[in-house]
Amino acid sequence: MEFRQLQYTLQIAAEKNFSRAAEKLHIAQPSLSQQLSKLEKELGVLLFQRNTSAVELTHAGASFVEKAKKIVDAVEQLRQEMDDISQLRKGKVVVGSMPITGSHLLPHVLPVFKKAHPDIEIVLVEDSSMNLEKKTASGDTDLSLLSLPLVEPTLSYVPIGEEWIDLAVPPGHPLALRKNGDQPQPVHLEELKDEPFVVLKKGQGFRKLTMDLCHQAGFEPNVVFESTNMETLQSLVATGMGVTLVPRFIARAASSEFVPALLPLAEPTPSRTLAIAYRNGRYLSKAAEAFIETFRETVKQLSQK
Repeated sequence: MEFRQLQYTLQIAAEKNFSRAAEKLHIAQPSLSQQLSKLEKELGVLLFQRNTSAVELTHAGASFVEKAKKIVDAVEQLRQEMDDISQLRKGKVVVGSMPITGSHLLPHVLPVFKKAHPDIEIVLVEDSSMNLEKKTASGDTDLSLLSLPLVEPTLSYVPIGEEWIDLAVPPGHPLALRKNGDQPQPVHLEELKDEPFVVLKKGQGFRKLTMDLCHQAGFEPNVVFESTNMETLQSLVATGMGVTLVPRFIARAASSEFVPALLPLAEPTPSRTLAIAYRNGRYLSKAAEAFIETFRETVKQLSQK
């Protein structure tokens, strides 16, 4: 059994298609099929059921893939550790990110990191917080930007900063017109019990935080619309469809076409903790540690603005 055969099998399992797997592996499809057949013959079992429409794992194949992932991951971690010991500066870090939060933070983080570490490749994987936890736990990402609390018990994390939560309402909403001098008056969450809410769909970590905060304030929010995108929610609020809670780092910029009124929430002001998560026991390369430190310092600077 050859190490490359493990890699080939994992790629076929991921793509469920020989042509796409061969393309990702940069080899010819006949060579890929030949290597798989050779492996199956050696093992004495079929790893995949082939038909005209799809390629599916057999029971033996599923067991093989589970073990092969651990072997390939262990070899990659060993390689990273040896690279660090030999003081090689090249490397790769696979980073998972929540799409909207990442779109507002990564443009601040990545240029700083690339300037300090020009030979380190950053591969970005964007997904929902629920899926990112699974991908981090399985080793598909080295690190992932998430918010606490984490659900997946096999993950460890490094807190990188606190993000305050604001309220977004339509510009002409009565709450937006209340002022303390020139400043908007803080809003108590219980004042929102009769308001229509637009919220993120299930599977998004911030949706759970929104629902939990409303429940703590003593009411079940009247959800009139759901989206996977916080930018969409802010646009809908701006057009009068409802209200929503917004993490401060991703609040809509004033130059956008549809801009809601952003109001502070009354003390104790709710917040969420952003963290970089990784799998328990996973070796963190020097490049990964440098990325975490760059992210933490960047969030600290943004919080002071």
